[in-house]
Amino acid sequence: MANYHIRKYEDKDYDAVRDIFAIGMSEHIPACFTHCLKQPVMQLSLMCVFCALLLSSKSFLLPVMAVTFLLAAARQVVNINFRAYIERSLNEDLLDINKSYMQSKDSSFWIAECDGNVVATVSTFPSKEEPGTLELKRMSVIKNYRGRGIAKTLCRTVLQFARENGYPTVILKTSVVQYEAQKLYECFGFKKKQPKFKMCSHNDFLLCIEIFKSFPQKSNA
Repeated sequence: MANYHIRKYEDKDYDAVRDIFAIGMSEHIPACFTHCLKQPVMQLSLMCVFCALLLSSKSFLLPVMAVTFLLAAARQVVNINFRAYIERSLNEDLLDINKSYMQSKDSSFWIAECDGNVVATVSTFPSKEEPGTLELKRMSVIKNYRGRGIAKTLCRTVLQFARENGYPTVILKTSVVQYEAQKLYECFGFKKKQPKFKMCSHNDFLLCIEIFKSFPQKSNA
């Protein structure tokens, strides 16, 4: 197993960081679509359409074709919304990473490097939604390098950064279909803050949950 090391972002990492983010997010599209199909509202809607067309047309082919079309349309909606989120992110904080993360003492961006290649990323900056807390963002590990403890090391890096800068709480948003990521954060003591099914801000179809980590207060004794 190749060794890796964590370091702060440099300009030479720009293209690799953006590619890792885009590819990592795209990997969640099939799982998100499957999650949507498992929702009772979706299943009930498809069943109602199927039964209504079956009864009205007296044909089995028409309702099958209609449901197939609706499934294809739903898959496309999920794909479009994920692509829109990726594109927006690439044109917001990931457009100028230095400006977004490296010019303030309260924010930073790290990469994991292995065999001379950037294989993982993570960043943090003060939360805009919850003042006084630090937000963990852009955690992503290339598929072939998962299971090596890289994400855990990156998570520890962010938590240590929060402690050193006096932030009592770290928050993050992750998708309900990112099961391994949720397990990782729970290992570090993160707790779910919001109900499981929750739409993200900016109308993103990402089925996000918000979780947080609070550090114990130091005793004055």
